[in-house]
Amino acid sequence: MKVAYLDTIAGIAGDMTMAAFVSAGLPIEELSAELAKLRIPGFELVARHVRRNAIDAVHIDVVTSEHAPHHRGLKEIFAIIDGSTLSPGIRERARAIFTLIAEAEAKVHNTPIETVHFHEVGALDSIVDVVGAAVCMERMGIERVYSSPVRLGSSGLIETRHGVMPVPAPATVEILRDYPTVLTGIAQELTTPTGAAIVKALSAGILDEEAVAMTAIGYGAGTKEFRELPNLLRVIIGTVEAPLDRDEVVVIETNIDDMNPQVYPFLIEQLLASGAHDAYLVPIVMKKGRPGILLSAMVEKKNMHAAIDTIYRQTSTIGLRVQTIGRLKLPRRSVDVQTSLGPVRAKAVIRDGREALSAEYEECRRIALERKMSILEVMRLLDRELSQAGTS
Repeated sequence: MKVAYLDTIAGIAGDMTMAAFVSAGLPIEELSAELAKLRIPGFELVARHVRRNAIDAVHIDVVTSEHAPHHRGLKEIFAIIDGSTLSPGIRERARAIFTLIAEAEAKVHNTPIETVHFHEVGALDSIVDVVGAAVCMERMGIERVYSSPVRLGSSGLIETRHGVMPVPAPATVEILRDYPTVLTGIAQELTTPTGAAIVKALSAGILDEEAVAMTAIGYGAGTKEFRELPNLLRVIIGTVEAPLDRDEVVVIETNIDDMNPQVYPFLIEQLLASGAHDAYLVPIVMKKGRPGILLSAMVEKKNMHAAIDTIYRQTSTIGLRVQTIGRLKLPRRSVDVQTSLGPVRAKAVIRDGREALSAEYEECRRIALERKMSILEVMRLLDRELSQAGTS
C-alpha cells in the first residue's frame, strides 16, 4: 500500500502541502492542470526553490486576481467542487476537508453549519490549497495518509478578518480535537485551519510501528522564517507491507450480582443504540461465591458519557471501571455486490493481500424475510458467491 507521511516539522498549511508533494516529484504543471478543472479563473501557481536552515525546499504562492475578500458558504464551495471536472476521489477528499472546517467554524461561532461563511478559507487561494492537497494525494497514488503529532504555535496573536485571534486559532484547535498535537511555545501560527483539516480529514493517524519502504521525500516551505526551527513540512512517500487500521476506544465495565437477568437484553439494545461498538456479558463468580455478570461496553470517546448514563439508568450498579485501549484492525470497507439474490451490502476485508467479502447478518436476515428463505440457506449461498467475487 502506498502511503504518505506528513511530518509537521513546523506545522502544516495548504500551500506547504502542495509544495511538499511538488518537491517529492509531482510536476507543478500536472498540479496546475488538475486545478484548472475547477473552472474558476483568476489564479496561478508559482513555485520556486528556497532554503530553510540549509535544506532545499519548494515554496508555492497561489497568485490570485481576486482583490476583495470573497466570503463563501459551504454550499457555494461545494457547488464549485461538484461543478468541476475533477475526479470523484479528489472531489470527495476536498469535500471532507471543507466539511471539517465548516463544523469547526460553526462550533466556534455557535451558529448552524448552513449559515457559516468562510472568510480566509472561503477565498480563492484557500479553495485552491484544499483542492490542491486532494489532487496531490490522488496524482501521487496515495492510498493512506499518516502524520506526526501536529505542531502548533502558542502564546501568540494573529490578525484575521474576524479581528485579533489567539494562536493556535480557535478553528484549528477545534478541528484537531482528539488528534495528537504538540504545543511548541512559538508565538506564531504554525498550523492553519486548512492544514489542520487536511490532516484530520485524510490521515489514518500517527505513524507508529509500521515498516515503511521510503521512495520519495519532499519539503514544502512556509513563507516566514523562524529562529527556533526550519519552517518546513516534510512528506515521506513509501509503501507499507502490512497496514493495520489503528484507533482508540473506551471500555466500560462493571460487575453486577443483584439484578433481574431479564433486564440484560434490553440493556444491550440500549447500549448499542447509544453508540457502543459492542456490548457483552460474561458470567463470573464474585466475592462470597455469589454468581454475577461482568458487563462490558466498548465505545468511542465521543459516545462514552452516553453509554455511562445508559448503564447507570438501566442497571443497579453504583460504580464503573473505564479504560482507554488501542485497537489494531484489518483494513475494511463496505461495498455493494450484485448476487443471484439481488444487490447485497458486503464487508470487504483485506487479508494477506487479498480482499475477502462477507455479507453482514442484517443483510442475510433481510433477504431471508423478503424471499421467505432459510437464513442458513441465504448465508451459504452468499458465502459461496462472495468468496468468488473477492479480488486479489
